[in-house]
Amino acid sequence: MMRAFFVCAILLGACSAFGAEAQRPNVLILHVHDIGQYLHCYGVKGVISPNLDRLAAGGVRFARSFSTAPGCSPSRASIFTGRYPHSNGVMGLTHGQFGWDLNKDEVHLAQYLLDAGYQTAAIGQVHETRSPHERVGFERSSNKKPTPQAIEWLTEFSTTPERPFFMSVGYFTPHRLVAGRSGKNPVFAFTSEGLTRHPDPDIDIPGYLLDTPETRRELTDLQVAVNEVDTEIGKVLEALQRLNLEQNTLVIFTTDHGIAMPRAKCTLYDPGIEVACILRYPGRKGWHGGIVKDEMISNVDYLPTILELVGISVPEKVQGKSFANLLDGKAYTPRSEIFAEQTYHNYYDPRRAIRTERYKLILNYSTAPSFMDCSQDWRPAADTAVQSTAIAPPMEFYDLVEDKWELKNLANDAKYEDIRHDLHRRLVRSLTETDDPILKGAVTPPRHREIQEMP
Repeated sequence: MMRAFFVCAILLGACSAFGAEAQRPNVLILHVHDIGQYLHCYGVKGVISPNLDRLAAGGVRFARSFSTAPGCSPSRASIFTGRYPHSNGVMGLTHGQFGWDLNKDEVHLAQYLLDAGYQTAAIGQVHETRSPHERVGFERSSNKKPTPQAIEWLTEFSTTPERPFFMSVGYFTPHRLVAGRSGKNPVFAFTSEGLTRHPDPDIDIPGYLLDTPETRRELTDLQVAVNEVDTEIGKVLEALQRLNLEQNTLVIFTTDHGIAMPRAKCTLYDPGIEVACILRYPGRKGWHGGIVKDEMISNVDYLPTILELVGISVPEKVQGKSFANLLDGKAYTPRSEIFAEQTYHNYYDPRRAIRTERYKLILNYSTAPSFMDCSQDWRPAADTAVQSTAIAPPMEFYDLVEDKWELKNLANDAKYEDIRHDLHRRLVRSLTETDDPILKGAVTPPRHREIQEMP
């Protein structure tokens, strides 16, 4: 009875916002692994990403876009629920034996849109849950190659314009893959071509990595992988235009977290949580036209923004902040802070962070190494500018204006004491308000529960 009431409320809200179902925009989310902001349109020299550059040139690019987590599943869970990982239940990876999953009462974006009359479909990576696609509101799903399947379903959707669609298309690339073997051990690389390519002499080396031949080789391989996925996404965007769906479709391109290099992916430093966010909706002023937004946003904000656009009331339990008014040119208070977290990836590594316009505070709840290096399954080819094997200090504090790459920890500098205390207070307040289990003690993984239930 309550669900029927909820569905009716959604439909009434959507219809009142747009007058008729046919006027509601389609929603197409294109998401990839491990790309961070490693794109030409984000200023990275040498990266060839013409299709995503073109999307940015005709849409809106968020220059300061962040993820709630530097790991794959937790970040995606925030995208599709509008809630932080410690609130939605996905505090680690969902696949294989890792076992994390959305809480039973979590509502996925696909569920909101399905209840509002949308056709819903998922292609490729559905990494925010281990449950069947029906559980989270997808009427259909496919593990076939994303691009041809997306084009096939877009063609089908174009024949039923009276019912808008929501489609999530997830690409594995540029995640590392097995590119060969060294004796009995697999060798991982961004691309199978990576083992024979020559490093680009003009490649940009970010300041958190040392400029070595190995670093150059890895970043060159990454550029090849980025170009590969850019080409595939370009085919989907071309089909959208060819099928006359472009004008009434909100396209969002994003990723889960930063690139798979040491001190980026699986860290709460900016290289780990900075993500590309490019959107385009030609049917609404301010949502297209080659605009660059400098306001800070988080990927927990995507869901409430989409719901507001399509005319669905944003539930109180949603923790993200809609930026629809920012795009519409209406009254909008920008975020003054970004929250990010890590609990599990390869191992238990609980950390929480707050980032403001200028400062970053990180709390490290365990005596793990200073940062998790999950960039590859053997000794990293790329070396970092700081020691990776040192034990993480309890607190890290950085001045992001003076120290872009977060190399100098100022946690013990008396000059910043007042600012540090203020950020710590704000971070703990947020953790308390969102009932983060880290405040109550160590967080146990699904494996722990499985063992306890063994006969």
